[in-house]
Amino acid sequence: MTSFEELLTRAQALVARKERTVLGIAGAPASGKTTLAWQVAGALGSRAAVVGMDGFHFAQVELNRLGRADRKGAPDTFDAYGYVHLIRRLAAGTEPVYAPEFRREIEEPIAGAVPVPPSVRIVITEGNYLLLESEPWNELRELIDEVWFLEPDEQARIERLVTRHRKYGRSLVEAQQRAHGSDQRNADLIAPSARRADVIVRDMELPSFAV
Repeated sequence: MTSFEELLTRAQALVARKERTVLGIAGAPASGKTTLAWQVAGALGSRAAVVGMDGFHFAQVELNRLGRADRKGAPDTFDAYGYVHLIRRLAAGTEPVYAPEFRREIEEPIAGAVPVPPSVRIVITEGNYLLLESEPWNELRELIDEVWFLEPDEQARIERLVTRHRKYGRSLVEAQQRAHGSDQRNADLIAPSARRADVIVRDMELPSFAV
């Protein structure tokens, strides 16, 4: 089992480099990516910024237009090219960047919500598809200095996922259908990509609200 202290040591080694670095945290829905990203960033202070892949969700109106609303969260429901371009800018670290973020309470992305000045030493980006091998996702591996892949206990992950869906207004039945339906299909899709990670984090203890 990998401890938080071991992961923080790895992150601190990235911060110690002279140039801007990017740390990726990948994994299935509700594997704890966001929670871990913010825990690491909190320990590193002003040297770190967190930029989530979910800020590149298509807006609901566009999902409806494309007929993909029922598959929200699948790879083709993101502006993947936009995300790759943003990570390229963040990796360069030469200019101020304002990244989008996803607001679960309204189920929409918000542009320009996350400021990342050049003074930030490490950008932590988290999302499902950082290691996916299809285009253009496959470009990310060369842009991200180190990627951790989270593999929590599967039952605990599903329970967190159901809890998260219920928190944002779904009934128990709807939450379970989503968790075992489209969410699980996405989890199965990315599972093989773990082999491209630098570190696989198994069963690390995270708070019950991990997302």
